[in-house]
Amino acid sequence: MKLFDEIPQARPATPLLDAVESPQALRALSVAQLRQLADELRAYLLYSVGCTGGHFGAGLGVVELTVALHHALETPHDRLVWDVGHQAYPHKILTGRRESMHSMRQYGGLSAFPKRAESEFDTFGVGHSSTSISAALGMALGARTAGEKRRACAVIGDGALTAGMAFEALAHAGHVKANLLVVLNDNEMSISENVGGMASYLARILASKPYTQMRANGKKVLSHLPGALEFAKRTEEHMKGFISPATLFEEMGFNYIGPIDGHDLPTLVQTLHNMSDLDGPQFLHVVTRKGKGFIPAEQDPIGYHAITKLEKAPTEATKEAPAVSDVPAAKPQKYCSVFGNWLCDAAAADSRVIGVTPAMREGSDLVRFSKEYPERYFDVAIAEQHAVTLAAGMACEGMKPVVAIYSTFLQRGYDQLIHDVAVQKLDVTFAIDRAGLVGEDGPTHHGSLDLSFLRCVPELVLMAPADEAECRGMLSAALAHPGPAAVRYPRGTGPGVATGDDLEPLSIGRGEYRRRIAGNPEVRVAIVAVGSMNTPVTDVVEALDATHFNLRSIKPLDREALLEIAEGHDLVVTVEENAIAGGAGAGVAEFYLNAGLAQPMLLLGLPDGFVEHGKPVELLRDCGLDAAGIRASIEARLAR
Repeated sequence: MKLFDEIPQARPATPLLDAVESPQALRALSVAQLRQLADELRAYLLYSVGCTGGHFGAGLGVVELTVALHHALETPHDRLVWDVGHQAYPHKILTGRRESMHSMRQYGGLSAFPKRAESEFDTFGVGHSSTSISAALGMALGARTAGEKRRACAVIGDGALTAGMAFEALAHAGHVKANLLVVLNDNEMSISENVGGMASYLARILASKPYTQMRANGKKVLSHLPGALEFAKRTEEHMKGFISPATLFEEMGFNYIGPIDGHDLPTLVQTLHNMSDLDGPQFLHVVTRKGKGFIPAEQDPIGYHAITKLEKAPTEATKEAPAVSDVPAAKPQKYCSVFGNWLCDAAAADSRVIGVTPAMREGSDLVRFSKEYPERYFDVAIAEQHAVTLAAGMACEGMKPVVAIYSTFLQRGYDQLIHDVAVQKLDVTFAIDRAGLVGEDGPTHHGSLDLSFLRCVPELVLMAPADEAECRGMLSAALAHPGPAAVRYPRGTGPGVATGDDLEPLSIGRGEYRRRIAGNPEVRVAIVAVGSMNTPVTDVVEALDATHFNLRSIKPLDREALLEIAEGHDLVVTVEENAIAGGAGAGVAEFYLNAGLAQPMLLLGLPDGFVEHGKPVELLRDCGLDAAGIRASIEARLAR
């Protein structure tokens, strides 16, 4: 295997890869050629991700596995389902999208995840983890019902196997005895470390046709002897259990094979070909190394989980002189950094504060907290439902848990938020990151629905900050509130407002006037902005001579201020980076309606559809939520 210590900035020579336009061509290659193909595929993956940025640590680890799967399975007739999608870049390269990889995650380009509309080889769209086994099982049962013979294969990472949904699917698959192959990509050695010559040899034996035939014949003979078949079955399970973690999966109804080296192409190809002929639920345990072949990623798999686009170093001719300024500009903070620093300060002030996250330590900026307060830090892995109910249990004991979670992932814990937290009025704080349009990861990761699905939950306080200082103040207010409370904030940096280091809470249910009408326009307009939308609205209100009200609190609303706004304005415009349906604007409209006010309104927000991937500035422009779009919508309404 060829090793790399840096990402190539020039396109590498890949003659064999260039000749493989589809998996059908790949299946005609010899094992020796497959090794060359894997080396070229790894080189091209490094180059392409260097051009666009994106996830690549997981992809580097499954290069050999991807090649072997497409060699053993008759894709796309056989259904290959990738979990999460971080692993799927090599799959995309091998399935007709090699020359489009330069557009990965870019506006109008390839999706960062498998996407059914993009290719017939992408059998199931993913973005959240732990869905592959359920989806592949559904495909297997669908084929069986239709009388079609095909194999369904789910490739799931060991991290995704921590979610309860994966085990629900495993249990069901063992029950219905479908022709399903589950490949566990164990890249952290979290289940077993016994990979080597003996384990690989055993895997080849257990998957071989002579062994499976002998096993089947033995069952027929022993079935006539009372108790013999059960004894033989348990003996086989216990023997497997000596050198592999087979027992758990065997008890769930799977024929377990492994663990095997996921970078040993001959063993992978032989084992997968053998297993593809077996009936019933099959489980292959493959051990890989995240970032395999790229030395920096092997040494730091977390840091190299994803990278940004590599920029070429400027030449002397293109270098610009540094800007001259008497006062250095303040560097805006990332909202997740505001949260991470606030949580450490809150924990220092109150020993009851606990941090909980479902595998988002780095993303939610909990690294410092995990080191300073390890006894009060709980990463529950990819288990959002458990995270929320765990926090509920902590609150029952007088603790003050803070759940750090992405907006899109909170959707998975919605039932628990309602039944386990809100119904019981428990003191749990939700720090909801990545609210609004997150950019290149696309519709599966946009936080476009949280205001809608949270606003209707009784007992829940819901706030959205306009800047970094408000974010800190709202987090303090949520923590001080004796019941469930949530603060939703966007990805990336704020407008650059200093936060300070105090824990002074903002008032819940109170908004803020940022500008009032200066003159006496013919039509008096008030713009009620929610969270991140306060920034573009600042330019709009100056151009239209309108009132600017920062809503701050979505639930409860600042009723007094909203009544005052209705009395003094002819048109009230709400602007939010959330779906219009059920969002903050809908809440304001409901309030006016219930108050008996026939207040003319214009609700601006995300469209009733799934927004694709691209840079946030591009997506906001397309949604009409940049300053120009907001102004144009208001002027069009005024012109009616």
